[in-house]
Amino acid sequence: MPNAPRSLEDIREEYLFLDGDERYRLLIELGRELDPMPDALKTDATRVRGCSASVWVYPTRTDSGELHFLADSNAAITKGIVALVLSAVQNQPARQVAETDIAAMLEPFDLKNQLSSNRTQGVPNMIALIRETAARYAEG
Repeated sequence: MPNAPRSLEDIREEYLFLDGDERYRLLIELGRELDPMPDALKTDATRVRGCSASVWVYPTRTDSGELHFLADSNAAITKGIVALVLSAVQNQPARQVAETDIAAMLEPFDLKNQLSSNRTQGVPNMIALIRETAARYAEG
Protein backbone atom coordinates (compact mmCIF):
# COMPACT_ATOMS: atom_id res chain seq x y z
CA MET A 1 0.00 0.00 0.00
CA PRO A 2 1.48 3.41 -0.91
CA ASN A 3 2.42 5.81 1.85
CA ALA A 4 -0.21 8.37 2.74
CA PRO A 5 1.53 11.64 1.86
CA ARG A 6 1.33 14.68 4.09
CA SER A 7 -1.36 17.10 3.04
CA LEU A 8 -0.22 20.19 1.19
CA GLU A 9 -1.88 22.28 3.91
CA ASP A 10 0.17 20.59 6.67
CA ILE A 11 3.36 21.09 4.66
CA ARG A 12 2.48 24.75 3.99
CA GLU A 13 1.94 25.49 7.69
CA GLU A 14 5.32 24.00 8.55
CA TYR A 15 7.08 25.62 5.57
CA LEU A 16 5.80 29.12 6.36
CA PHE A 17 6.96 28.73 9.96
CA LEU A 18 10.52 27.94 8.83
CA ASP A 19 13.11 30.09 7.12
CA GLY A 20 15.97 29.66 4.62
CA ASP A 21 18.00 26.54 5.28
CA GLU A 22 15.22 24.98 7.37
CA ARG A 23 12.93 25.18 4.33
CA TYR A 24 15.56 23.36 2.27
CA ARG A 25 15.75 20.68 4.96
CA LEU A 26 11.96 20.30 4.89
CA LEU A 27 11.98 19.87 1.10
CA ILE A 28 14.76 17.26 1.35
CA GLU A 29 12.75 15.43 4.04
CA LEU A 30 9.64 15.47 1.81
CA GLY A 31 11.68 13.95 -1.01
CA ARG A 32 12.84 11.14 1.27
CA GLU A 33 9.21 10.37 2.14
CA LEU A 34 8.29 9.59 -1.49
CA ASP A 35 7.56 5.95 -2.24
CA PRO A 36 10.62 4.38 -3.87
CA MET A 37 10.47 4.38 -7.66
CA PRO A 38 11.87 1.24 -9.28
CA ASP A 39 14.80 1.98 -11.60
CA ALA A 40 12.97 0.14 -14.40
CA LEU A 41 10.40 2.97 -14.46
CA LYS A 42 13.06 5.66 -14.86
CA THR A 43 12.92 5.83 -18.63
CA ASP A 44 12.90 8.52 -21.25
CA ALA A 45 9.10 8.18 -21.39
CA THR A 46 8.70 9.03 -17.68
CA ARG A 47 11.32 11.78 -17.61
CA VAL A 48 10.09 15.35 -17.09
CA ARG A 49 11.52 17.68 -19.75
CA GLY A 50 13.06 21.03 -18.88
CA CYS A 51 14.34 20.15 -15.42
CA SER A 52 17.97 20.89 -14.67
CA ALA A 53 18.08 17.70 -12.59
CA SER A 54 16.72 14.37 -13.79
CA VAL A 55 13.09 13.95 -12.71
CA TRP A 56 10.82 10.98 -13.43
CA VAL A 57 7.08 10.76 -12.78
CA TYR A 58 5.06 7.57 -13.29
CA PRO A 59 1.31 7.27 -12.66
CA THR A 60 -0.23 4.19 -11.06
CA ARG A 61 -3.81 3.49 -10.02
CA THR A 62 -4.85 2.54 -6.50
CA ASP A 63 -7.30 -0.31 -5.91
CA SER A 64 -10.04 2.30 -5.49
CA GLY A 65 -9.15 3.95 -8.81
CA GLU A 66 -7.30 7.05 -7.63
CA LEU A 67 -4.03 8.13 -9.20
CA HIS A 68 -0.87 7.52 -7.22
CA PHE A 69 2.30 8.93 -8.70
CA LEU A 70 5.71 7.41 -8.25
CA ALA A 71 8.48 9.94 -8.71
CA ASP A 72 12.19 10.42 -8.21
CA SER A 73 15.00 12.85 -8.91
CA ASN A 74 18.77 12.65 -8.79
CA ALA A 75 18.87 15.91 -6.75
CA ALA A 76 17.63 16.02 -3.15
CA ILE A 77 15.99 19.46 -3.19
CA THR A 78 14.45 18.84 -6.61
CA LYS A 79 13.04 15.56 -5.30
CA GLY A 80 11.50 17.55 -2.44
CA ILE A 81 9.88 19.95 -4.90
CA VAL A 82 8.51 16.92 -6.77
CA ALA A 83 7.08 15.61 -3.48
CA LEU A 84 5.55 19.02 -2.80
CA VAL A 85 3.86 19.07 -6.23
CA LEU A 86 2.59 15.52 -5.78
CA SER A 87 1.16 16.29 -2.33
CA ALA A 88 -1.37 18.53 -4.09
CA VAL A 89 -2.80 15.64 -6.13
CA GLN A 90 -1.65 12.32 -4.70
CA ASN A 91 -4.30 9.58 -4.33
CA GLN A 92 -7.13 11.57 -5.91
CA PRO A 93 -9.47 10.67 -8.77
CA ALA A 94 -7.99 11.34 -12.22
CA ARG A 95 -10.63 13.92 -13.17
CA GLN A 96 -9.96 15.89 -9.97
CA VAL A 97 -6.20 15.80 -10.60
CA ALA A 98 -6.70 16.97 -14.20
CA GLU A 99 -8.79 19.93 -13.01
CA THR A 100 -6.57 20.93 -10.07
CA ASP A 101 -4.73 24.23 -10.41
CA ILE A 102 -1.53 22.87 -8.92
CA ALA A 103 0.45 26.05 -9.63
CA ALA A 104 -2.05 28.11 -7.62
CA MET A 105 -1.84 25.62 -4.76
CA LEU A 106 1.94 26.04 -4.71
CA GLU A 107 1.89 29.86 -4.72
CA PRO A 108 2.05 30.19 -0.89
CA PHE A 109 5.43 28.42 -1.03
CA ASP A 110 6.86 31.21 -3.20
CA LEU A 111 9.29 28.73 -4.77
CA LYS A 112 10.54 31.19 -7.40
CA ASN A 113 11.93 33.44 -4.67
CA GLN A 114 13.03 30.64 -2.35
CA LEU A 115 14.95 28.57 -4.88
CA SER A 116 17.23 29.21 -7.82
CA SER A 117 15.48 29.45 -11.18
CA ASN A 118 17.17 26.30 -12.48
CA ARG A 119 15.56 24.35 -9.62
CA THR A 120 12.07 25.62 -10.43
CA GLN A 121 12.15 25.87 -14.24
CA GLY A 122 10.88 22.31 -14.69
CA VAL A 123 7.95 22.69 -12.27
CA PRO A 124 5.45 23.92 -14.91
CA ASN A 125 6.46 20.99 -17.15
CA MET A 126 5.96 18.54 -14.28
CA ILE A 127 2.55 20.04 -13.48
CA ALA A 128 1.56 19.85 -17.15
CA LEU A 129 2.67 16.21 -17.36
CA ILE A 130 0.69 15.27 -14.24
CA ARG A 131 -2.47 17.05 -15.40
CA GLU A 132 -2.25 15.69 -18.97
CA THR A 133 -1.71 12.16 -17.65
CA ALA A 134 -4.68 12.52 -15.30
CA ALA A 135 -6.85 13.84 -18.14
CA ARG A 136 -5.99 10.74 -20.22
CA TYR A 137 -6.93 8.47 -17.30
CA ALA A 138 -10.14 10.43 -16.71
CA GLU A 139 -11.18 9.92 -20.34
CA GLY A 140 -10.72 6.22 -19.76
